[in-house]
Amino acid sequence: MSSSLRRGALAAALALSIAPLAACGAGNNAQTHEVRPDNAATTVGDIQVQNAVILTEKAGSGPASVSARIYNNGNGDQTLQSLKVGDALTATLSGTAGSKTVTVPAHGSVLLGGEGNAAATIPNSNEAFKDGDFQRIALQFSATGEVALEANVLPAAGYYEKYGPSSTPSPAAEPSAKTTPTATGTPENGGKATPTGTATPTDTGTPTGTGTPTKKS
Repeated sequence: MSSSLRRGALAAALALSIAPLAACGAGNNAQTHEVRPDNAATTVGDIQVQNAVILTEKAGSGPASVSARIYNNGNGDQTLQSLKVGDALTATLSGTAGSKTVTVPAHGSVLLGGEGNAAATIPNSNEAFKDGDFQRIALQFSATGEVALEANVLPAAGYYEKYGPSSTPSPAAEPSAKTTPTATGTPENGGKATPTGTATPTDTGTPTGTGTPTKKS
């Protein structure tokens, strides 16, 4: 076989091998469209933080939130006590039961963001964030201490919409005041009755006459 024929056969085989790959990437539902870029991740001690992002409202106003998967590879539970963004912003933490801290179980994980999950919300912060920027976030844990990393700022749209600020759970309601009893019950049996007033005598006895002594003989 001549060299020109060999080159032609090689080119044909190469074209056939590329064709299925091109078909896989075509169309709106292509698998490559589901691939998301790597997000911030770090490991400090027993704590591992993955896919950390700061999500802003689509309208460009209102609160923002931090979404991340937190793993605890240790033998004891750890508590996420605080989460700060940048130099001055502190997120409001909400546990799944409405608590103000988030517990990461031993050899388990917690997802921040999304309906029914724990949340870290930064109120009225969109003026400080710009989509596409990076911000330093610092997570403070009960045993490991501070875990810091740089997180990308993204709009809560598309894939991230269900993890954004609008999905933050509401904190558990606290009683507004202690109830005070307005009256005391009166015991029926076995209790001591409390008098409501003092008894006043209505009359005094008055002798009707005086005794006359008898004369001794």
